[in-house]
Amino acid sequence: MKNMTPCRIAEVCGGIYHGTKETGIREIESITTDSRQAAEGCLFVAVKGERVDGHDFIPSVFEKGAACVVCEREPEHPSGSWIQVKSSLQAIKDMAEFYRKQLDIQVVGITGSVGKTSTKEVIASVLSEKYRVLKTLGNFNNELGLPLTVFRLREEHQIAVLEMGISDFGEMHRLSKIARPDVCVITNIGQCHLEYLKDRDGVLRAKSEIFDFMQPEGRIVLNGDDDKLSAVQEVKGVNPLFFGVESGREIYADEIEPRGLKGIRCRIHAGEESFGVQIPIPGFHMVLNALAATAVGISMGLTTEQVKSGIEKLQSLGGRFHMIEKGDMLIIDDCYNANPVSMKASLDVLKDAERRTVAVLGDMFELGENEASLHREVGVYAGEKGINLLICTGELSSHMAEAAIRAGGCETVVHVPNLERLMEVLPRLVQGDDTILVKASHGMHFEKVVELLSEL
Repeated sequence: MKNMTPCRIAEVCGGIYHGTKETGIREIESITTDSRQAAEGCLFVAVKGERVDGHDFIPSVFEKGAACVVCEREPEHPSGSWIQVKSSLQAIKDMAEFYRKQLDIQVVGITGSVGKTSTKEVIASVLSEKYRVLKTLGNFNNELGLPLTVFRLREEHQIAVLEMGISDFGEMHRLSKIARPDVCVITNIGQCHLEYLKDRDGVLRAKSEIFDFMQPEGRIVLNGDDDKLSAVQEVKGVNPLFFGVESGREIYADEIEPRGLKGIRCRIHAGEESFGVQIPIPGFHMVLNALAATAVGISMGLTTEQVKSGIEKLQSLGGRFHMIEKGDMLIIDDCYNANPVSMKASLDVLKDAERRTVAVLGDMFELGENEASLHREVGVYAGEKGINLLICTGELSSHMAEAAIRAGGCETVVHVPNLERLMEVLPRLVQGDDTILVKASHGMHFEKVVELLSEL
């Protein structure tokens, strides 16, 4: 890793290096916080988590050949070099900021209330038509995950596509300081993390911190169909590039043709050029994601042919509208996370299924004081879409179930109190040829539901 020697790292982090001079001036091979991934020449950062303390694994990482360890206290009988710091988490951020500055790459930073991961995937797929791209794996998008993604960058990479997620004010400022984005993308401003951000205006302020460390020649790509984002004007002398489904946007789509669970077709217009494209993942929201990718691709020198090719090569991710066929049953694994906007978007897709539709929905967290009404809103929406069987799980989802029953539209509505009870009753509720949507906030652990359905 370029210029990442233990001595330089100690200097960057304000730490104290303990070890040989030879080791201190040798560049490390990789950085990890997971002792299981420790390897020859790596730097292991010992982080104290809720369940485990990385300091307990220092002996084992030295056995695996770690070049150095960053830790908050002196290891017992250290068998290798180590750097003592006040805070391992802060050291990780300091290292990532320094390392990012060493690399001659462009960074696309992506944030927003909904669709960060899917937008990141489309943008990375498009840019890969021309550049060597590294992207965030999964949802490594917070103050620990983003640095770990940055540490995966190497000199051969030309572009990094980084997802940036937050839940409170100040977090995006710190993430932007690490990423130093050349292109800032905001997908939308929705109702999430309201426990801390209070309302959509607060969400906008927090997300807009992505501009704090934008590069001087940076570019801004915004969803012009979002009422909050469409009001954003010049930022640091940069005029945003807006995308949307209205013809007034610089990048827009029309001739939108849903093809059920096979995806969605549309025609994308970029300046004087346009092209038809088949987006392989269903949902109207995927049109917006493709438009964002088009805006980024065009701004970074891709042709419309390359953009089209990149969009059509897109593949779904586990937990993000990933479709699993189990005999005649189709499971839509969208269980990674949820908020009212994404719940409704997923129900929009489910309603187009040709067979009996089942929505297994769970609690949505961090919605603030309006959490009950927001769950009721989703219940009413499920009824409006005529979902055949709605299964609501969790304390908050009782409001969803009650609202769905009152609204009518669903043939059957079931509420179960918790995941354990859901796992007991679900096999008796579903049928072998159902199309089943599984969605809830990550803390509900609905990946277990997907596993159960996959084994029926």
